[in-house]
Amino acid sequence: MSGTDILFLAHRLPWPPDRGDRIRSWHMLEALAKLRPVHVVTPLDSAEDRQHIAKVESVAASVTTAVRPSSKGIAVARALLTGLPASVALFSVPVLHQAVRNRLASGEIGTVFAFSGQMAHYVPLGVGARFIMDFVDMDSAKFAQQGASAHGLSGLALRHEAKRLLAFETATARRADAALFVSEAEAALFRTTTGLSAQTLENGVDAAHFAPDAVEPADAPHPLIVFTGQMDYAPNVEAVTGFVRDVLPSLPTATFAIVGRSPTAAVRALAAPNVIVTGEVPDTRPWLAAADVVVAPLALARGIQNKVLEAMAMGKAVVASPAAADGIDAEAGAELLVADTPAAQAAVIGTLLADPLHARAIGTAARDLVRSRYSWSACLAPLAGLVA
Repeated sequence: MSGTDILFLAHRLPWPPDRGDRIRSWHMLEALAKLRPVHVVTPLDSAEDRQHIAKVESVAASVTTAVRPSSKGIAVARALLTGLPASVALFSVPVLHQAVRNRLASGEIGTVFAFSGQMAHYVPLGVGARFIMDFVDMDSAKFAQQGASAHGLSGLALRHEAKRLLAFETATARRADAALFVSEAEAALFRTTTGLSAQTLENGVDAAHFAPDAVEPADAPHPLIVFTGQMDYAPNVEAVTGFVRDVLPSLPTATFAIVGRSPTAAVRALAAPNVIVTGEVPDTRPWLAAADVVVAPLALARGIQNKVLEAMAMGKAVVASPAAADGIDAEAGAELLVADTPAAQAAVIGTLLADPLHARAIGTAARDLVRSRYSWSACLAPLAGLVA
């Protein structure tokens, strides 16, 4: 190993930081670029992502991209041919594999930093550089959890993918110099499951960007309950569907706003006089600023939820499920409210809507916590010690 540069492999272009994975990868890229020259290799979800390459180039020494096939059929075929889990094969692009080999052959790379397990297969055996693997979440556990509640062929496929992913994650961690996870809960689960070492590198939040006075509130009816997220992501779809069905009827004066891109047909069908489905918005902050309460009622959540940290940074009282609150170091009841059933969620939200001063006090405490505990600079400070 003779080089000092960093090769950063990300499963999506790290810009715009408008979803959880891109938020983390963008801030990681910025932090790494302050340490060494960084060369980015990343598949694109679509040709439309090319418009954002220049932004990544403004931080990185070089950026190499190619549009990945979107067909799940292709991913399954590649999985059968390569032995990779299907969710990993979906991000396999031959031209990018060659780009990685070429960059490593240049002798300039001292550290390979792979962001998300889908990029581990780009790192060759005997890489000849320090290999840092940021799994973020334990994806095999996510598939296992989904598979446990699914039936028929779907459940069988999910459980099979979970087993393949666990074997893949284990093999990857064995050859990596460090295996990173977004929360201690995820790292502990990985250590317990595999017997291998794992470290925590938490998510942060930009409290200057997500600030109560940074934007004008959206024009919306009150009292307003807000949920933000990628709305074609199954756990988010399940969360808002269940909230409208099981919680909102107990809050008859409230309006529920579902804020996020790509709402599925099931999400769009929730639209009603007291339910707003925004679709993609240029900025979620006006909706957060307008909210009387923000909710995160996810049954399935891995790691630290950016949506929760962002709402807390905006000075909002957040009512989260135990899964969505897991990994956030907050005082329950004072900085973050946790409710585990629809009835409990309705009761807590109802109390907050009836007492705006109490909701405001919780939001103030939440913002104070975020500013002191969850700045990106503090959360990513350990990166300097990981890079060769």
